Parts: sequence; C-alpha cells; structure tokens
Amino acid sequence: MARKILKLASFAAATTGIYLYGNKFLDPNDFGVVRVGRAIATTAVITYDYLTSLRSVPYGSEEYDFLKSQVHLRSAERLRELCCANRGTFIKVGQHLGALDYLLPEEYTRTLRVLHSQAPQSSRQEIQQVIREELGKEIEELFVSFEDTPLGAASLAQVHKAVLQDGRTVAVKVQHPKVQAQSSKDILLMEVLLLVVKQIFPDFEFMWLVEEAKKNLPLELDFLNEGRNAEKVAHMLKDFDFLKVPRIYWELSTRRVLLMEFMEGGQVNDRAYMEKNGINVNEISRNLGKLYSEMIFVNGFVHCDPHPGNVLVKKCPASGKAHIILLDHGLYQVLSESFRMDYCRLWQALIQADMKGVQRYSRRLGAGELYPLFACMLTARSWESVNRGIDRSPVSASEDVEIRSNAAAYLPQITQLLNNVPRQMLLLLKTNDLLRGIESALHTRASASSFLNMSRCCIRAVSTYQRSKTHSLYRRAQISLTETLSLWQINLYELFLWLKGSWLGNRVIALLSQMHHSTH
Repeated sequence: MARKILKLASFAAATTGIYLYGNKFLDPNDFGVVRVGRAIATTAVITYDYLTSLRSVPYGSEEYDFLKSQVHLRSAERLRELCCANRGTFIKVGQHLGALDYLLPEEYTRTLRVLHSQAPQSSRQEIQQVIREELGKEIEELFVSFEDTPLGAASLAQVHKAVLQDGRTVAVKVQHPKVQAQSSKDILLMEVLLLVVKQIFPDFEFMWLVEEAKKNLPLELDFLNEGRNAEKVAHMLKDFDFLKVPRIYWELSTRRVLLMEFMEGGQVNDRAYMEKNGINVNEISRNLGKLYSEMIFVNGFVHCDPHPGNVLVKKCPASGKAHIILLDHGLYQVLSESFRMDYCRLWQALIQADMKGVQRYSRRLGAGELYPLFACMLTARSWESVNRGIDRSPVSASEDVEIRSNAAAYLPQITQLLNNVPRQMLLLLKTNDLLRGIESALHTRASASSFLNMSRCCIRAVSTYQRSKTHSLYRRAQISLTETLSLWQINLYELFLWLKGSWLGNRVIALLSQMHHSTH
C-alpha cells in the first residue's frame, strides 16, 4: 500500500507538472518545486495515515472511533502546517474549512480555526512596492503618517492605519505581492491532488471546495469589486441606523490597493469588551441576526465572511447607541430568485416544524433522501429538535456534542450533500456556521427573537415575490393583507415572550393565577 501511495504521489507530481506546463502556468520564480513538493508530501502522508492506522481495527468499535479521532487530529495539524508554509490561497482554503464548524469533524475545525490569526504579514518594503506599482507614488508622498505594523493581516492582504495629506485618517488595504500570481496555480495544484485522493477514497467528495475557490478568489483579489460591494450593501441596508460600512476613497483605490474610512471597535464575539463598554450583548446579537436575515431572505446579496475580525462593535459617544461595523466586502453570494424562495420556505417549514415542508424544500434544494441530515446541517440541531420545533427549546450541551459527533460519523454523507446542493448553498452554510460561532461566544444562540426576525423576513420576501407574479389588483391586496396579518401574529407573539420574561409580565401572570384560584 505504501508503494501505491508513493506511485500516486509521483503520478500527482508528474501530472501537475504536465498540466501546469500545458496551461502555460509554470513559472519557476514563484511556483518552485519546494512549494509543490510540500503539498504532495503532505497529501501522501495524510492519505497513508488514514489507510494504515484504521486498517486492522473493527469498524464502529470504541478503539476505531478513538484512533479515527487521532488520525483526524494529526491530519488537521499537518494540513495547518502546509497552509502556513504555502500561505496565500492555502490559508484562504484552510480558513474556509475551519469555519465549517458543524459540517466537518471537530478535530479539523478546531485546528484550522487558528489560521484566522496566523495569516502571513508582508514587509514594509513589499507593501511599498505594491503601492508604488498601483498608485505610482511613494508612501511618503501619499500619507502624512503610515503605521508599519498592520491593524490586521489576512490570507490575501493586510490593512494599515494611515493619515492622508488632507488630514483624513484612513485604512489602507494592500494585497500581498505574490498572491495574484500564485492563486490560479495553487488552485490547480489542489484540484490535481484532490482528484488523486478521490481515486484512493471514492467517498472523498471535496471537489466543491476547489470549484468555490476557482469562482470566488478572482473576485476577492479585485479590490475594486470589494469597494462596489461595500457601497451596494451600505445602500441596501441604509434603513438600519446601527450598521456602519466604511466609505471608499475611489481616487486612491485600485485592484490591489483599497483606501477606506478608518473605523475601529471591539470584535463582535468579545463579550467582555461589550460589558466593559456598556453594550447590550442581546441587542448586538439580535441586530446581527436582522442584518443577515435581510441580506439572505429579502435581498439575496450576502456578506459571506462574518468572522469576528470582520464584524466590529462600538458604542457611539454622542447617541449612546451601539453600532455594528461590517468590514471586508470581498466575498458576497448573490442568490437567484428561485433559490431564495425555496430557502425562505424551507426555513419557514423548519421554524414551524412542518416536516412535509422540510422534506419538500430540502429536496428542491438538492438534498434528496438525505433531507433529514440537510435540515440538521442547516440548523445545527438534532433531528429530534427539528421534529419538535427548533424554536421550542435552546441548544443543550449534550445536543451540541451530538451534532459535532455526527459531523464525524456522517462525513461521507455530508460531503455527498455538499456536492449535490446548489453552489449558492455552500457559502450560506459557511456563513451560518460563522454566525452560530458568534452567538455561542455571546451565549445568545437559538434565542426566540432570532427565529422571529427570520420569520418576518421570510414572510416579506415570499409576499413580495408573489405580488411580482400577479397582475390582479385583488390578488395583490389579498397577498398584502395576509402578509400584514402574519407579521402582526409575530409581533403579538414577541410581545407575549417579552411579557413572559419581564417583571411586569410575571406580576400580571401571578395576578391572573390568583384571580383564577379565588373563583374556584
């Protein structure tokens, strides 16, 4: 078997070389044999570990589960080391995997999550070179001051605080110098290696990851596209006065350099920061849910990278209101109308515990016979909770452990699902998991208010769609009346929940109870 692995590794190296040369991608200056060899060697070692470590252990036994967990952990650590060494696109893909909290084994997500804080930094000289190439001037000509230490470094770029000649304080996002040249080659290398691994493990279905990287990386590497996304979402959600999106300074922005209004605050998962600054944690969680429900269900234009470094919170000294600052607008998912309507109706069915609706709309979204697993993946709840109603009770510690265990136990089925669902679903699943991680950190996960906000947005979205499909004034009026009544029902239910949880509500309930007992 070891000989087979070595043969496949050699085959992968040869195939990669021929493929790259045939596609005119080969450039020894920035895509050396060390970089390729490191990726091939890591893949071969991980594959060999899985093949040999579990070979003589009875499947399903306690020993098998223990050994499998150890192999997962070793493999995740090797993968993390590869991402850190090869940087750029490898770190981006590793971060994506680390965000799939309830879809991949915990050993992988826990190990790869640290890549968000281990992104490489470019030197002052490299940053100066990119700015010179893009803007045609030196840093000293453009800025009064420019901080050498970046505010944050990510897989594709890093951000510096600076002051323009006119006194404006700005955030300067500069792309790492070699990322643009290496990205397409890195994706091609990953594609070849994943195809080789699939020959050994037929159930290994991770080609969706490469397909997503192929589609999204060119967009993320175009900072002008990011600027347009920022302006679009700011206009789209202008009615939310708690949302702040940095203004773009177009006169000093290019495909590799982006100048923005400087904004600062605490990370959205930093509960201690919020408590110290008098920010209502529940209000932040509720408003974040409103933002994403509006983006997903109503507008179909979704910011798909809400990890804590990209979502900040700050209390406005003048008004006392807490603001949510949304950063990094490179990765958005545009949802088609048909997909958005099916997704709306699926969530309505999930909230109402309508199992026929769950089955119907899960199938329409490509889940097939795996619709129970799909419902659990979407909600991060057990099938029992889905049947009972996901808004009926919060997530218990035992249920959370069960869901994470199932991610490992059902990995082949999960990867099959990820290959079958529409491509639009993949980034939504990642976004869902990132938002759940924030809610878990703030201890606000699965609150009733989040489901009520989702229900409102689903009702509005479906009603707007139905009105657009009819020319009858009577039918439009009927749809609008149904929408109004449904929204009022939600408002009344929300009022009931508020009264139930408030001091006044408890007093009223106690008084009614006393009156009831006195009459009997």
